[in-house]
Amino acid sequence: MAKAKSGRRTLDSYTVKHISKTIRPGDCVLMRPSDTSKPSYVARVENIEADSRGTNVRVQVRWYYRPEESIGGRRQFHGSKEVFLSDHFDIQSADTIEGKCKVHSFKSYTKLDAVGNDDFFCRFEYNSSTGAFNPDRVAVYCKCEMPYNPDDLMVQCEECSDWFHPTCIDMTTEEAQRLDNFYCHNCSSEDQKKLNNSQVSSRHADAKVIQSLHI
Repeated sequence: MAKAKSGRRTLDSYTVKHISKTIRPGDCVLMRPSDTSKPSYVARVENIEADSRGTNVRVQVRWYYRPEESIGGRRQFHGSKEVFLSDHFDIQSADTIEGKCKVHSFKSYTKLDAVGNDDFFCRFEYNSSTGAFNPDRVAVYCKCEMPYNPDDLMVQCEECSDWFHPTCIDMTTEEAQRLDNFYCHNCSSEDQKKLNNSQVSSRHADAKVIQSLHI
C-alpha cells in the first residue's frame, strides 16, 4: 500500500536560527535579495508553514516596494525609509530572512525621536501591475507645493499654519533651526517679519492642498 504524501502544517511562530529571532505572522522582515549588491527586501509575513519533519519551513510574504522599485520610480518627496505595501505575494524559504524590521505608519514615523536602520514607514498601498497608489492623492505644502518628505526640515507659519522648506523662503537650514517664530510672506509685512522671524523646526505637517500622485 502506498504511503500517503506528507502534508504541510501551519506554524504560529518560527525561530530563524542564523539570526536568533522568532517570527510570527504579521511581523515585518528583511529578506536576502538574489542580487547581493541590492539592499534587503522588506516584507510582511502572512503565513508560516513547515513539512511534517519541520525541516523545510516556508513563509508566505507580502512585499513592500521601495520607491525605486515602483513604476514611477523615486521622487523628490519620497523619504529615504519609505516603502509601499504592494499586492505582490510570494512564498520564500525562511532561511532567506536576514532580520526583523518595523514598518511604521506615516504619522508614527514622524513622531520617532530617532530612526534606526530597521525603521521604515508606509503611507501608500501600491498595485504592482498598474503602478496605482492608494490613496491616489497626497497633501502638498510650501511655495513649491510638494508632498511632505519627513527627511526634510520645514518651518511652520504662525498665522496660516502652512509649512515651508527653508530654501524656498531664502533661508539656510541653520537660520531655520534658530527660529522661535515664523510668519510667511503672505501673512506678514516685511517689518513684522523682521520682528517675528525668530521657529522651531518640526517633522509634522497639516494638509494645505491635495494633489494627485500621477504628476
